[in-house]
Amino acid sequence: MKKFSLLPRIILAIGAGIVIGSVSPDWIIKLFATFNGLFGNFLGFAIPLIIIGFIAPGIGTMGRGAGKLLGITTSIAYVSTVIAGLVAFFSASFLYPTLLKNQSFKEFENPEESLLAPFFKVDMPPVMGVMTALLLAFTIGLGLAALKSDALQNVMNDFRSIIEKLINAIIIPLLPIHIFGIFANMTHAGQVGDIMAVFAKVFVMIVALHLIYLLFQYSAAGAVSKRNPLKLIKEMLPAYFTALGTQSSASTIPVTLKHAKKLGAREKVADFSIPLLATIHLSGSTITLVSCAIAVMVLQGQTVGFMTILPFILMLGITMIAAPGVPGGAVMAALGLLETMLGFDSMMLSLMIALYLAQDSFGTACNVTGDGAITVLADKMSGNDTISNKSAVKAS
Repeated sequence: MKKFSLLPRIILAIGAGIVIGSVSPDWIIKLFATFNGLFGNFLGFAIPLIIIGFIAPGIGTMGRGAGKLLGITTSIAYVSTVIAGLVAFFSASFLYPTLLKNQSFKEFENPEESLLAPFFKVDMPPVMGVMTALLLAFTIGLGLAALKSDALQNVMNDFRSIIEKLINAIIIPLLPIHIFGIFANMTHAGQVGDIMAVFAKVFVMIVALHLIYLLFQYSAAGAVSKRNPLKLIKEMLPAYFTALGTQSSASTIPVTLKHAKKLGAREKVADFSIPLLATIHLSGSTITLVSCAIAVMVLQGQTVGFMTILPFILMLGITMIAAPGVPGGAVMAALGLLETMLGFDSMMLSLMIALYLAQDSFGTACNVTGDGAITVLADKMSGNDTISNKSAVKAS
């Protein structure tokens, strides 16, 4: 399995789960339900640690650096992320009533009641609540930005490295097994038809929104640089297809940087902005997260209002700064918000992870391709400011 990237493993896990779930006896399904229970509890334990490990050092690093250009680039990236979330919400509000008609769990009072229970459970209580972790992360991050000392920043950077290893070595490798168990159980319970219908329709809508949003970003970049936006997009296609393969914004930085410089932005601006944007600009991931979150809520028979989603999108724009540039990093960073702001339970979080990871490559490709447009905008808005090498922020 290590020879396959995450996306093929997720697809294989879903397919195998449907096949095995349709023919296996109860005890096999209960065995995987037991694993899912253990993994889900461990994920709940890890969420506060992920929040602190990514958000605190991320904000601390963002508070230092290149002055005006840092502020301009960060502001454009945040606005772009929020707009992407709003585009996803309004598109879902308009399309889901048709796309997902009669495809929900309304017929069940509690969807989990139709699933087989695990053999046993092991409680793994988190060290603190998610909201406490968010508040603590923002407090530490803002404090790091205000301090001149690097001592605590280095400690938090090391803690972030530990959490990244936790995600890369344990959570991400076990996710296909977790998703396999989810789909095997849902197939056994006769629920998988609704889920697969959601997968297909939501997937098509999300990819279409990615492409439309890239056209919007490059129309803005083309307007300020007085260049054809379609030619700008064509120049960034190598970065798009590289990201499809790597599923990592960080791994695609060399290709993104090379082609962003050909868009007309000054070299020093590109050298600063591209590594930074690989960490903080995740408009494609935001479109995916918002679209998938609404799909999961609709699947559970819930109504989704604008005032419910707006605070989530605004917080998501900040939390995306914390998303590591690894496959699945964005959804991991967003789990706390999904739980606290949208009321996702363990079952909904699991569905969210499955939906998100199934198209993670396309979200990452949208992210890195959009970085070129943001770099052009930041270059024009920063005027003749120059960047010193020491002030450039590098993505981890």
